[in-house]
Amino acid sequence: MNACQHEYCEETTVTRADIEFAVEGETCAAWFYPGAAEHAPVPVIVMAHGLGGTRTMGLEPYAERFAAAGYACLVFDYRHFGGSTGEPRQLLSVRRQLADWDAAITHARTLPGVDPDRVVVWGTSFGGGHALTLAARDPRITAAVAQCPFTDGIASSLAVDTRTSARVTVAAVRDWVRGRRGASPRYLPAAAPAGTPAFMSSADALPGVEAISAGAPDHENRLTARSAIDVFLYAPGRRARRIQCPTLVTLCEHDTVAPARTARRQLRRSPHVELTSYPVGHFDVYLGAPFDRAVEDYLEFLGRHVPVG
Repeated sequence: MNACQHEYCEETTVTRADIEFAVEGETCAAWFYPGAAEHAPVPVIVMAHGLGGTRTMGLEPYAERFAAAGYACLVFDYRHFGGSTGEPRQLLSVRRQLADWDAAITHARTLPGVDPDRVVVWGTSFGGGHALTLAARDPRITAAVAQCPFTDGIASSLAVDTRTSARVTVAAVRDWVRGRRGASPRYLPAAAPAGTPAFMSSADALPGVEAISAGAPDHENRLTARSAIDVFLYAPGRRARRIQCPTLVTLCEHDTVAPARTARRQLRRSPHVELTSYPVGHFDVYLGAPFDRAVEDYLEFLGRHVPVG
């Protein structure tokens, strides 16, 4: 068990355990925060990161704040990333990641002190898109939170200059062919300077990824090039009308990775979605004052819809 070391947890004992769960013959690594034993069974928040992200890249502070408020949390790595199994490494598959979410939710329901009927999904960036997909398709989910969510692959690709986008597309198709032949993958940077063929190449992408991955030993700034096909074709925002559970979506107005305008237009279609926004960029919300503001909003939302007591 690991104890929370952050200032905001000094008066509250927050612990976590390293656990794992099975998915399709492979294993996802995870952390489990038990929540408030005196209120057991408590709601459980299932959490995962975005494009190429692992749980060590800035998710711990969110989970610690939720656990300090009494919620149980399960924070996991997708297969092919971080501490989870899966080959080739750094492969992003939407189908596999959604299966990982389903397995994480199923496992979370079996954990001690957890109320199996009160499960919340919390995702950020590409994982925020998954949270929206789950809120639209899984009636067992009690509530969802999507932080600066990826909602539309086409919209995100149009935010990149045409020449760079074309080079990424060519690399993706070539690597997809290699995959069909059983050859080893070719990789592209997850984040790189503007003009570089990469999954994220806006001016703030590389500094942002470096900021949230500081101290994350398992971070690799690369993805299989074929992963770009899944990213381009994924459009969870188009399922907004199907969302039936209370869902909080926080947008970053200066987002260069997941355009806020597109997300707002799509998500207004559901009466169950609450939208709020911050005057910051995509990566700013993980740190400092924007992080504190976002966590306060999440806890207020959870207190209304999924109270610990």
